[in-house]
Amino acid sequence: MSLSNKLTLDKLDVKGKPVIIRVDFNVPMKNNQITNNQRIKAAAPSIKFCLDNGSKSVVLMRHLGRPDGVPMPDKYSLEPVAVELKFLLGKDVLFLKDCVGPEVEKTCTNPAAGSVILGKGKDASGNKAKAEPAKLAAFQASLPKLGDVYVSDAFGTAHRAHSSMAEVNLPQKAGGIFKELNYFAKDLESPERHFLAILGRAKVADKIQLIKNMLDKVNEMIIGGGMAFTFLKVLNNMEIVQWRGLGSLQPLPP
Repeated sequence: MSLSNKLTLDKLDVKGKPVIIRVDFNVPMKNNQITNNQRIKAAAPSIKFCLDNGSKSVVLMRHLGRPDGVPMPDKYSLEPVAVELKFLLGKDVLFLKDCVGPEVEKTCTNPAAGSVILGKGKDASGNKAKAEPAKLAAFQASLPKLGDVYVSDAFGTAHRAHSSMAEVNLPQKAGGIFKELNYFAKDLESPERHFLAILGRAKVADKIQLIKNMLDKVNEMIIGGGMAFTFLKVLNNMEIVQWRGLGSLQPLPP
């Protein structure tokens, strides 16, 4: 299917409906202060679209940091995010003490019209690799009760198997207002030549499938950032003192 033909939020009728949006609010913080709000700003168009088109409420699901199933309310609190979001939207944001469960369901059942609801960080519920099975099951059962429409607006974490992204049982699902999809559609479906792809950062395990999919589409590919060390280890047997992701690397075809 063409990337440009994916079902996106702007093609849905959200009037009068509670909408769940999976956002990427994994923003950098220092001393409980946000140091870069770009990911929050990136979610604003999808949130505003729902509000401007009469949705009953917007419930925001998100993750922050990597608590690995261990509650760390001080380190991973989303309260600063709620404050920043209120400033960007110009309206109140209801900040809850949890992300799922009876109290959250009660709040989301009949909210004030146009409510924006953000739950307290509780990644342990949605992290398949770390969460206890009972907590994971409770999360999956509660999530569909919070809205009628599900929107995935967390493009940067779309590859993850988080329950708030991969196991949502709602009849209406769509992508957010993704400028990234438009870029990818242009570059992968009808690229201009010479096509050079430059990939960086770390977490090579997350990017192996992307690299494989692009090999027959690009003329050249440059691997930089932290990933470069992983490839140098395999290709040149370079000694690396400490690096994450080596164990998941699979050889690429020549």
